[in-house]
Amino acid sequence: MKRPIPTPNGTSRFRLIDAYLLRLLTWPIVGCLGVTVVALLLERVLRLLDVLSQSSARFGYVTSLAVNLVPHYLGLALPVAFFVALFIVITKLSDGSEIDALLASGQSLTRIAAPFVCVGLFLTIFSLIVFGYMQPYSRYAYRAVMHEAINAGWNGKLNGGSFIDQPKLLMTADGADAAGQQLTRVFIRRLDAAGREEVITAATADLRAAPDGKTVIMLLRKGQRIGVDARGEYRILVFDQFTTNVPLAGAAALLRDRGGDERELTLSELARQAKAPNPVVPRETLLAELYGRLARAAFLPFLPLLAFPLGLAAKRGNRTPGLIIAGVLLLAFQHSLQLGQSLAESGKAMPLAAIGTPWLIFTGLSLWMFIGSRKRPGQTPVTELIHSFGLGIKRFRRMFRSKFERAQA
Repeated sequence: MKRPIPTPNGTSRFRLIDAYLLRLLTWPIVGCLGVTVVALLLERVLRLLDVLSQSSARFGYVTSLAVNLVPHYLGLALPVAFFVALFIVITKLSDGSEIDALLASGQSLTRIAAPFVCVGLFLTIFSLIVFGYMQPYSRYAYRAVMHEAINAGWNGKLNGGSFIDQPKLLMTADGADAAGQQLTRVFIRRLDAAGREEVITAATADLRAAPDGKTVIMLLRKGQRIGVDARGEYRILVFDQFTTNVPLAGAAALLRDRGGDERELTLSELARQAKAPNPVVPRETLLAELYGRLARAAFLPFLPLLAFPLGLAAKRGNRTPGLIIAGVLLLAFQHSLQLGQSLAESGKAMPLAAIGTPWLIFTGLSLWMFIGSRKRPGQTPVTELIHSFGLGIKRFRRMFRSKFERAQA
């Protein structure tokens, strides 16, 4: 007599499924998040190098600025990376018929989506830390470093073709070595303590820091010095070698204290100042910023509910329409939140309604799409839309290819 094949207990079977699904999700989300953050940082670093090109210490500043930008770009990239990773995993499960096998074994689509929703809840907590506490401090630190970089003045080095423009000093050189301390074709215009003007030109110059650390010693060769003496007459000195000191310029005053901008306030500070009788920032602006951060974090657990219908509706080789629709929905959500914040800050709408309405619309849409896909996976409320969209893309490609072939002929 044959005995029935024993089936594993429900809890152990559920743990095995969860571990398998989470393992599939781990590397795609790490890869998408890393690539997105690095790409955004590289683009910003190039712009920072252009802005700080006149600062001889630009690389040190750029490093500090890039580090302080990480929380900002991490918050931007997290929803996109999470959704793309979900889409990759779901389409992989669908292509391998693993979704069908899980459904045939008695697992519901809700149970399959449960571990992904749990990841979304974890990312919500992580996002609250990023949006609520890391970004405010890093935003202020970024502004402080940028303020110091722009107002840092001269530190004793000069790049070829650049200018040192201080209140009492204008200096430039046509060429310089890599260290910025051996110059060619130098021009200096400065004012002395009495306010008299002095102009110096030289074929070459060597720079070295003075022992006091407050000035730079310049050894000028083959040039002229034109100055005004005490009687107001111009004096010209032609020299083979001439040594002079040029003062270093320290950094300007520090940036204002943190808190002058609502984006520099943490979640607790936003809530506390919104209850204060006379807040520094208008109360509507504080509430709009507070609700906006909470809405962006609270939307993450609903992304799996949106990814499952779109991923199941995307047949093999036809995933582009689903990704495009998902990208449009995510962009619409972000821009609707920004619009709501702007309306709340201008006083044209209540902050809770302006932020809560788009959040409810998109979370409701995600729930509606997921509930519709539970009965007939693969035949979701958006299947026909994605199918029509995919056919339109194929027709456009064929039309473009035929026109290109005719032009080549």
